[in-house]
Amino acid sequence: MKILVTGGAGFIGSAVVRHILAGTDASVINVDALTYAGNLESIPNAEATGRYAFAQVDISDFAALSAVFAEYQPDLIMHLAAESHVDRSIDGPGAFIQTNVVGTYNMLEAARGYWQELNGDKKAGFRFHHISTDEVYGDLHGTDDLFTETTSYEPSSPYSASKAGSDHLVRAWGRTFGLPIVVTNCSNNYGPYQFPEKLVPHIILNALHGKPLPVYGDGSQIRDWLYVEDHARALFKVVTEGKVGETYNIGGHNEKHNIEVVETICELLEELAPDNESSCASGKGFKQLITFVKDRPGHDARYAIDASKIQRELGWVPEETFETGLRKTVQWYLDNPQWWQRVLSGDYKLDRMGEA
Repeated sequence: MKILVTGGAGFIGSAVVRHILAGTDASVINVDALTYAGNLESIPNAEATGRYAFAQVDISDFAALSAVFAEYQPDLIMHLAAESHVDRSIDGPGAFIQTNVVGTYNMLEAARGYWQELNGDKKAGFRFHHISTDEVYGDLHGTDDLFTETTSYEPSSPYSASKAGSDHLVRAWGRTFGLPIVVTNCSNNYGPYQFPEKLVPHIILNALHGKPLPVYGDGSQIRDWLYVEDHARALFKVVTEGKVGETYNIGGHNEKHNIEVVETICELLEELAPDNESSCASGKGFKQLITFVKDRPGHDARYAIDASKIQRELGWVPEETFETGLRKTVQWYLDNPQWWQRVLSGDYKLDRMGEA
């Protein structure tokens, strides 16, 4: 079985590639443009498996995508390539429309042309799995509700609007052209190899460098947190066992206020890195670095996923609690400075974006 993974050098995509290569007999074709957040070092030893190929291709390039399909003849598609950071979408929405909407359109058309030429079992078994976000659903502020697969779309940011648009395109290609699609919408991911613009690694690395730990508003925003390796297991289950045309929400059952996340990271660092100079300088610990800053424009107050469908129909449940997953994550960043030091030596400087 050959699985084409777009965005396989990104955070979630690399976790998917690692899971497939380590836990299955399938082969992977990794299609990634290697933009600022793409890093092949996030999939170490992939080539040594003999079941891995890499194509540096931008999904905005339809001709290049079609050539990849023709050369590698994949059985399944897992489409993760996307611009994904809300703050960057506020600073520059155009890239999000180009990659997330136009790029997904190109993927759908390249996949449709390829699928229509298949025969027999290969055609019957083909799947186009589109990986999306819970942010397309908007804001649960003021309710105890959870996002379900039938929740209406009300995106708030340019990022979530572009992902909502791509979701609609995928479902339309399934309905109109019969392309065998499945869609997943996930909650906030965290874990090893995450680019440091996102909250968890941003806080870890800022703390280790003695920099302010920025918290938007009063930190009361609530997110459901999902360990990335749990997510990768779920995605593989969906692409191999999910029902054509269905949507599956994937969540970690871990609702936390942002300020709780930041404070827990500080406590873990004080336990796991007690000799760090940033913690010892004043004797007050890492929490002294917490700095409340102006809130993000259009910031959603609460996201929460109802993941009962994927548990009921496919038997997936997260293996990590927030506490166990976050401990593993903090320890990974402490143990792997060579990875994040190379990331930080580039254009990313631990600065804030998205002030509008």
